[in-house]
Amino acid sequence: MSKTILIVGASRGIGLGLAKEFKSRGWDVIATERSTSDELHKLDDVRIETMDVTKPETFEGFDTKVDAVIVNAGITGAKHQSAVEATADEVAEVMMTNAFGPVHLAKTVLPHIADGGTLAFMTSLMGSIEDSSGGFELYRTSKAALNMLAKGVSEQDAGPRGIATLALHPGWVQTDMGGPNAKITVDESVKGLADVVEGAAGKSGFRYVDYTGKDLPY
Repeated sequence: MSKTILIVGASRGIGLGLAKEFKSRGWDVIATERSTSDELHKLDDVRIETMDVTKPETFEGFDTKVDAVIVNAGITGAKHQSAVEATADEVAEVMMTNAFGPVHLAKTVLPHIADGGTLAFMTSLMGSIEDSSGGFELYRTSKAALNMLAKGVSEQDAGPRGIATLALHPGWVQTDMGGPNAKITVDESVKGLADVVEGAAGKSGFRYVDYTGKDLPY
C-alpha cells in the first residue's frame, strides 16, 4: 500500500525537488503552492493544494490522512538582516513565515498524520546557536525559533503518538535562495532529505539533522 506525504511549499527549489523525489519513490504526493507554479503543475499524478503558512484559512480545512508532512516554507527576510535596522513589520514577516506560521500549520494538520509517521520542518544550520558565527540576524533568529518550536511540538504533540519530528538542514543548495555558488545540487539534497524522512518513520522523538542524516548542534 502506498504512503502519502504532504509537502508544504513545493512550487520551486527544494520543495519541488522533494515532490519529484517522493513521487519517484512511489509515494502519493500532495504538494502545496502559494500561487500557481508552472513547474509544479507539469508533474503527473500529484495533488496540488493552495496553502500559505501565514494565512490559517488556507490550511485549516485540510483533512486528508497522511504518513508524513514536510513544511518547507521560508524566506530570507529583509536584505539588511540587521537587528539594529529591523522594523517591527520586518521582524513579524520573517518570524511568521519561518517559525510561527509553519508550526501553526503543523499543529493543525498533526491530527491527520498517522501514528508512527513523520513531521519535518525545513530549517537551516544557521539556526544553530552553538554553531553561529553571527550575521544574518533576522534569518538566523527565525530558524533558531523554528527549531525551538519544533522541539516543543515533538514533546507535547507528536511524540506521545509515536510521530518523529525532524528539523532538517538541506545543506547549502543551488536554489534561488542559496545562489549559484552553493555546494550541492537540488537533486543531491532532496535524495538525502527523502532518505532521512523515510528512515524516521516509527522512531518517535526530535532530531535536528542535515540531509545526510548527521545530527547537528542545537
